[in-house]
Amino acid sequence: MQQGKTVIKVGFSTCGIAAGGNKVYEVLTKGIAKDNLQVVLQKTGCIGMCYLEPIVDVITPEGNLFSYGGVTEENAIRIMEEHIKQGQPPEDLLINKEREEVVGQQVRIALRNCGIIDPESMNDYRESGGYKAIEKALLEMTPEKVIDEVLRSGLRGRGGAGFPTGLKWRFTRQYQSNQKYLVCNADEGDPGAFMDRSIIEGDPHAVLEGMMIAAYAIGASEGHIYVRAEYPLAIIRLDKAIKDMKEAGLLGNNILGSGFNFTLKIKKGAGAFVCGEETALIASLEGERGMPRLKPPFPAEAGLWKKPTCINNVETFANVPWIILNGAEKYAAYGTEKSKGTKVFALAGKAKRGGLIEVPMGITLKEVIFGVGGGIRDDKKFKGVQLGGPSGGCIPESLLDTPVDYDSVGKTGAIMGSGGMIVMDETTCMVDMARFFSNFVQNESCGKCIHCRLGTKRMLEILNRITEGKAQPEELDLLEEIAYNVKEGALCGLGQTAPNPVLTTLNYFREEYVSHIMDRKCPAKVCYELLTYTIDPELCNGCRRCSKRCPTEAISGNKKEPHVIDQEKCIKCGNCFDTCRFKAVLVD
Repeated sequence: MQQGKTVIKVGFSTCGIAAGGNKVYEVLTKGIAKDNLQVVLQKTGCIGMCYLEPIVDVITPEGNLFSYGGVTEENAIRIMEEHIKQGQPPEDLLINKEREEVVGQQVRIALRNCGIIDPESMNDYRESGGYKAIEKALLEMTPEKVIDEVLRSGLRGRGGAGFPTGLKWRFTRQYQSNQKYLVCNADEGDPGAFMDRSIIEGDPHAVLEGMMIAAYAIGASEGHIYVRAEYPLAIIRLDKAIKDMKEAGLLGNNILGSGFNFTLKIKKGAGAFVCGEETALIASLEGERGMPRLKPPFPAEAGLWKKPTCINNVETFANVPWIILNGAEKYAAYGTEKSKGTKVFALAGKAKRGGLIEVPMGITLKEVIFGVGGGIRDDKKFKGVQLGGPSGGCIPESLLDTPVDYDSVGKTGAIMGSGGMIVMDETTCMVDMARFFSNFVQNESCGKCIHCRLGTKRMLEILNRITEGKAQPEELDLLEEIAYNVKEGALCGLGQTAPNPVLTTLNYFREEYVSHIMDRKCPAKVCYELLTYTIDPELCNGCRRCSKRCPTEAISGNKKEPHVIDQEKCIKCGNCFDTCRFKAVLVD
């Protein structure tokens, strides 16, 4: 940040751009140029309040922050005219109080710079303390000491399984080889998850510095970032960061005069969910079809090109520079005995404050959803939260006091996963939710093992019959039996965890399955083939709006008289329900 000047920052991650941040930026650029204002305009990453994007921050020369949310082009003009020119911030646009409520409840380590610095500026990163950790590691610490520091911090892999990071590094280091590789898994494929993408878009240098430290620790001279091609902005910012590092002498040979050599390459993945599994990712890096293989040998012994390879995900690497710079004890002060530090979550679904958050391990689900997340949108009743994406499970309201740590979450039948957290309310059908995730994993199965290839298909077929009102009572037991067989027999983590959404909903919401099968009713009124649309004659005034919107002409009646729906013609599209202004259309 330039001294003595007002700085305007615009949220320019995918969420900010999608909400119109680029148009807001253009308005501000033109306004500054038109009046030749002494103002610095910057792009930044996502502060995490995605539901209020585009966010514009105005920072005065004295360091005072004025944060504006939901900024439109018209609002941008107001900010320029009223705040920048006249010194009168438009208070109706300010979100300082809400920002403090949301961000103030968090502990931001992996996200420490997101929404603060310009992600495309290496100088910004350095001014925030960037690259001091790699200097410390290379010039003051041995590789063994780096590994010991990470081990003592208690950092566990943030990609899903939660394996101790330092232990993985130690295993890789102990194998002797003329070549070792380091891989960053940025193949984030969970529906509703955007943790890795947001970290890269907001602070790419933190991830790259973490990779450098890891490479030094394990003895790797070549690093690969496997990022899905569906993340174009993340790739652009990674590419620029790598070029800036090369120009600064932080990549290549004899880095900082330490004798450490390291290069980085970006590999664009095609978006296969199975490539989140480390051996499938390695196969894809080698140019093969992304399919997992049996372990052992583990990648630490024989990974990429059969050489010792260490794989960690984006969030894991983003934590590393902070740990090296601040010490293991400070990091381990957060969290629980077996789950140290913080965890980044993508809070999605029906939460009022959806977005990217980082909280200490051990905080309860209730504190996350109703504290940081602000509760349920439209004040509807909370029903459950899907934790861990397609590989995770659904946790009901009765378990909201569950601490967010690897062991406690695992006991519910869910998993921590990479950090997807989808909040559901009373309008969510749990059978349909299980069907959605089963459809996802069935489509994403690589097909190598029969349990996953056919087991997920058979589960999906049963779930489809249940949501269509065609299933028989005995199929519920069959569904559960198949789910356990897939869990026990599948080759890789994708297949082994694929049944989790089904098993947890069967466990906690079995009555909804029974209602679908026995009563042919969907309690949440989601499964359209089980719905019946009728018109209440007491409320209908014959305005004909519904009949005009009906695509099958199933609604009839004279003008200004109650209408009726022909059930044989009704295709249950819901147009009549959405159109009626008098709440005369009933759904059962």
